[in-house]
Amino acid sequence: MEESQRQKKIGGILQQDLVEVLQGAATKGGLKGVIISVSKVNVTADLSIAKVYLSIFPNKEAGELLKGIRSNTPLIRHELAQRTKNQLRRMPNLEFFIDDSLEYIDRIEKSLKREEDPIKDNDLLEKRKKS
Repeated sequence: MEESQRQKKIGGILQQDLVEVLQGAATKGGLKGVIISVSKVNVTADLSIAKVYLSIFPNKEAGELLKGIRSNTPLIRHELAQRTKNQLRRMPNLEFFIDDSLEYIDRIEKSLKREEDPIKDNDLLEKRKKS
């Protein structure tokens, strides 16, 4: 089902404010050299849940940072509620996910350039099989 204009508008507002909150927290937390960007925010039709997709660079730190962000979700939600109190009546629950689309695109490009040859490296075949 396609998102309504209201869902898109709320998603855009949350995305803007989340970028500021997460980047501010990253600089206060002493995470130098780590870039956190909010690639997309999907809001459910009843506006109760917002699915937030994060791109984290460097990729090796993504899992650990995602755990930290998920554990601090109530604080992030409170900060967002303070910022959007004039625009939203009720703050949706936040669910955070890693957006690995850039990594996926990079793997496709490597495959097209023949940098990863599944014929020479049989381990790649196992990764590509559909389960």
